[in-house]
Amino acid sequence: MGTTTANLPLRERKIDIFFAVIFSAFTVTSLISDLLPTVGVDFSRPTGNFFVDSNYWYAHDADPLFMHPPDWMRIVTGLSAFVYLPFYVVLVWCLVAGRNGIQLFAVVYATMIVTLTGIVVFGVEFFGDPATRTGNPAKFLAFNLPYVLVPLLLLVRMRRPLPFTRRF
Repeated sequence: MGTTTANLPLRERKIDIFFAVIFSAFTVTSLISDLLPTVGVDFSRPTGNFFVDSNYWYAHDADPLFMHPPDWMRIVTGLSAFVYLPFYVVLVWCLVAGRNGIQLFAVVYATMIVTLTGIVVFGVEFFGDPATRTGNPAKFLAFNLPYVLVPLLLLVRMRRPLPFTRRF
């Protein structure tokens, strides 16, 4: 007698609903926060533009490196705006639809973002040149730690083959 596997319906995969909501929010923040410094928008002062002012509000006391990004930081934000953003869209679709086979992409994404954000950006923000260190560690961590922790949780979620199925 063989075993049959079938995807669980989304309503029975509460963790995937959580991930879909979080990665939908990451999609929006990639557009608002990461695209602007990548293309060279100046948000070192309020302008009356919601998107520019949102970045100013975050960066003016929490992240001088983000406010005045060097070229390497613009590459990091460019990865988010142009590489992670499409991945977020595909990931949300795969999570909602229960598409198995996303594991390799999830591992690549999580490894990249944990390395670049978790090691490089956090390292420079906390241990780099005093001029680039965060002036408000609590605010910096509140905004940036989810981008490291959630991908780590995704790695745990995607550790098994066919993560959206169950055996009958």
